[in-house]
Amino acid sequence: MNVESRLYRIGGHTVRVRLEQPWTFKALTEQQLALVDRLRRGEDIGIESVPADRQEQLSVNEALMGKEAMTREIWDTLDEAERSEYRHALDFLQYAPFEVAEGEPVFTLTVHAGVPDWLEQTRPQWKMATAVDEVPPYYYGYTFEGKTIYEYLMTREVRAGYFVMDKNYTEGDYYPCPRMGGKTTLFQVNTSLMIQYTFATAGLGTLLLHASVTRYEGRGNLFFGVSGTGKSTHSRLWHEFVPGSDLMNDDNPVIRYEDGRFLVYGSPWSGKTLCYRNVVAPVNALVRLEQFPENRIARLEPLQAYASVIAAVSTIRWNHDIMSLLIPTIERVAMTVPCFQLRCRPDEEAVQVCKQAILP
Repeated sequence: MNVESRLYRIGGHTVRVRLEQPWTFKALTEQQLALVDRLRRGEDIGIESVPADRQEQLSVNEALMGKEAMTREIWDTLDEAERSEYRHALDFLQYAPFEVAEGEPVFTLTVHAGVPDWLEQTRPQWKMATAVDEVPPYYYGYTFEGKTIYEYLMTREVRAGYFVMDKNYTEGDYYPCPRMGGKTTLFQVNTSLMIQYTFATAGLGTLLLHASVTRYEGRGNLFFGVSGTGKSTHSRLWHEFVPGSDLMNDDNPVIRYEDGRFLVYGSPWSGKTLCYRNVVAPVNALVRLEQFPENRIARLEPLQAYASVIAAVSTIRWNHDIMSLLIPTIERVAMTVPCFQLRCRPDEEAVQVCKQAILP
């Protein structure tokens, strides 16, 4: 069976993606190839963060990335399965700026042609470990004979596929269900890559943090908080009112402890903001946001910082072995990186209050 394989360097770690026939990497246009070259060098191509009140920026960013407009109604249905141009092509544009020619991967994820019989046959023996089923798409996590198995569902009735990792998390396999097209499969493969990245790098001083990262004077400032607190909005305000600042990532940057300091990396995972810059910077500060009628900022004590950071880390709380590997890095962040709480309005004054407090 023919297999396509590519390597990507994400957060200083090499990962490998393999596609078995009939799956294939979607070819990039000339415009996209030129953009990828710029993003690989870490250039800012004008992608802006997308706060809830700036949804029109979505189509602007897509146009900048040369992406074909696809409505959510199309790829949330099975109609794409009947369209040859989307049936088996996986659009890995967001990963292309991180592609490398060589390197020893910390893990491999393989996308297969279909679901093997053993998954359905052993299903009654799986032990449920976690469930995320408040809003679609849903997923459930199980353990079975040393394997970790995730089941993805588009709706309560429609299963998208299964993701299986071996006991060392170095080998991952994604099995799409019948009639799943490229858009749906890529969505689940992205989720699987993020999960396996968290598992495989947990003991390597590495964290995926749910945050928006703005760089200023060569250092990264990470804004985080519970969903809806305004991470993207605050980054946008920095870019508007602090000349020389730029967006590194708007949803899931990688933080890694290297040579006695923490670095923050851009990643292929940036939420709805298509910011896929291959860029790295020393971490200057972490800022936990909270909506408030006045603008106030305070430095957090290490214990407060720890509680704030662990809530923002993409952790696997049900897996105690993985958590035990992540906790020392989270503790080190809380002890060594300045961490603040900014209670604020979404305005210029909030930016200036924050800037004055966090810059050395």
